[in-house]
Amino acid sequence: MSANRANAPYYFVPGPSRHPITASFGLLMTGAGAAGWVNGQPWAPYLCGFGLLWFLFVLKSWFGDAISESEGGMYGKNIDLSFRWSMGWFIFSEVMFFAAFFGALFYARSIAMPWLGDLNNKILWPDFAAVWPNTGPAGVVENFQTMGPWPIPTINTALLLMSGLTLTWAHHALLAGKRSQLIQGLVLTILLGAIFMCFQVYEYMHAYSELNLKLSSGIYGSTFFLLTGFHGFHVTMGAIMLTVVLIRVLKGHFTPEHHFAFEGAAWYWHFVDVVWLFLYVVVYWL
Repeated sequence: MSANRANAPYYFVPGPSRHPITASFGLLMTGAGAAGWVNGQPWAPYLCGFGLLWFLFVLKSWFGDAISESEGGMYGKNIDLSFRWSMGWFIFSEVMFFAAFFGALFYARSIAMPWLGDLNNKILWPDFAAVWPNTGPAGVVENFQTMGPWPIPTINTALLLMSGLTLTWAHHALLAGKRSQLIQGLVLTILLGAIFMCFQVYEYMHAYSELNLKLSSGIYGSTFFLLTGFHGFHVTMGAIMLTVVLIRVLKGHFTPEHHFAFEGAAWYWHFVDVVWLFLYVVVYWL
């Protein structure tokens, strides 16, 4: 890695940057395009796609600058500590994000549904049965079948658990200076994540075509697809992060003493694994 970290500034402060404002423009175009898209505007998908590409290009440039500064020996222990706190708070915000969805599922199953099925509401909902999953009163929701834990969800659980082991193996290899094992562990972790996503795509196809389970399938369908879909999105983001780390490893970046980018991506991946374990039990088994 870069030489002379001992000579790094006490706390490196970068110069003025164009990246925050250009990233904001990309997000503005993406949001405006998405809003127009859902309202049927013919130009909206193109604006949304262009804004997303713009934003991704800005992120590539922005992170590229940070990598250059790190490899140039500008980041000392105080910047390292700042990054660690930042990543910790970011993961905490992700915990709260998923807690909101798990909370919505708990409220619907354990509070709202029994309340709607009690005697006081029989006049309003005479045909309502307070059972889970629920199709609503008077056939409002089309009949569907639920998604069980076998075989795909259980296979995906095994895949993510194995990916956590391979990533831990890669981390220990980095600490020991064994770069070939580090590369192998990262490649296996990314591959397991990709297989996980392929199985989830197949699961969704199976749900729509054979179980008639859709996002519109009442509270069960909406919570199922929101929880599993957002988790799949996080797996994809984690795999991208690990791919960037792998590319940096192949370029000779990181040492046993300085490798927070690897650690940050590993923290995120292990967080995604833990969320899946909760999701696997609550969504597929209970």
